[in-house]
Amino acid sequence: MASKLLTRIHNQFNQFSKTEKRISTYILNHAELIPNMTTKELALKADVSEASVIRFAKTIGIGSFKTFKIALAQELAVKEEYITDFTILQKKDSPHEMFQKVVHVNKNAIETTKESLNKKDLEEAVHVLKNARKIVFYGIGGSSIAAIDALYKFTKLGFQVEFNSDFHYMLSRVPHLNEKDVFVAISMSGKTKEVLDLSRIAQKKGTKVIAITNINKSPLYKEADIRLATPNVEEDFRIGSITSRMTQLTIVDTLYICIFNMVGEHVLEEFQEARDYVVKLRR
Repeated sequence: MASKLLTRIHNQFNQFSKTEKRISTYILNHAELIPNMTTKELALKADVSEASVIRFAKTIGIGSFKTFKIALAQELAVKEEYITDFTILQKKDSPHEMFQKVVHVNKNAIETTKESLNKKDLEEAVHVLKNARKIVFYGIGGSSIAAIDALYKFTKLGFQVEFNSDFHYMLSRVPHLNEKDVFVAISMSGKTKEVLDLSRIAQKKGTKVIAITNINKSPLYKEADIRLATPNVEEDFRIGSITSRMTQLTIVDTLYICIFNMVGEHVLEEFQEARDYVVKLRR
């Protein structure tokens, strides 16, 4: 089953100019490559100018080539081989076939994150986290997995970090935050009431709010001070947060590695000491 965007291009093909047909032909034949290409790369492959590629995106109703790539990647992620909604019941694949599909959708989700994540927002997030007095991570449901992972990782770096899945407990803790602290809100939809409530309380205390949420202009996306946007890679009617979890964990890993790169030398002794205890206690 073709994606909606590819179907639109296919249906409009005869209305395109000669140059637009070159671009659309390459896109239709190599759709899976487009999300990772620059305008220059596509222009070379289609034998057209970069300006023609940019104009083509606008011709089919997309504001920019970057937006086109995100939209295409999202649609490729939810096409026929998509495995996290209930259409999975219509096919009886072998375990190894399922494994291959899981690898495919997770890889595609991570690749798409490169397009949704803003470079300046990432740099600002790293800066405020590095200088934070205290960091609070919060997410519920599938997003709590990323929050727990972040808790473990940043604790290793010596930061004062907190996460608790109990909303009422967190409700008693967030009012103690101040302008030196950071609240990291993790929500796929950006509409989860508990996450929004705590984020708003944190902002009232002057705390910076970093949102790890979909690039879909949700309330959390609009209200956060810093947005680490993930692509919209899952259907609403799904069997589990699989690909969205991978995008969240990828961002958490990125934040951790960036800050470890900056402060690692200062905590290396403690880091290694903790590691030695872990190895010793395994015996």
